[in-house]
Amino acid sequence: MITDVNKKPYDLEERTFQFAKSVTFFIKEIPSNISNLEYSKQLVRSSGSVGANYIEANESLSKKDFLMRVKISRKEAKESSFWLRLIIETNDEIIAKNGLKIFKESEELKKILSSILVKSE
Repeated sequence: MITDVNKKPYDLEERTFQFAKSVTFFIKEIPSNISNLEYSKQLVRSSGSVGANYIEANESLSKKDFLMRVKISRKEAKESSFWLRLIIETNDEIIAKNGLKIFKESEELKKILSSILVKSE
């Protein structure tokens, strides 16, 4: 499904997919050096895991399982924010500007997942 990049989807599964996809494209823009390569690997893993764990939460068999998967998804969003911040703060302004948009999305996802947890507990 292709969505308008300026419009954020309300479907959280789709939104987390778009987040991981935007990370993939962002990673292609940054210079290849030792630190960026390591940060990028971690970022790709954590950004994909946000959506994968949220999908697992939606397929959970119990409330306890649901809460655990959402907590993992939130944890991965936090980790994605960390790696994005490292990349943003250790590269030039153009990379920082492009990365900041994705960083803001990771922060929004973190808040959304936290809200789901509060309302579900």
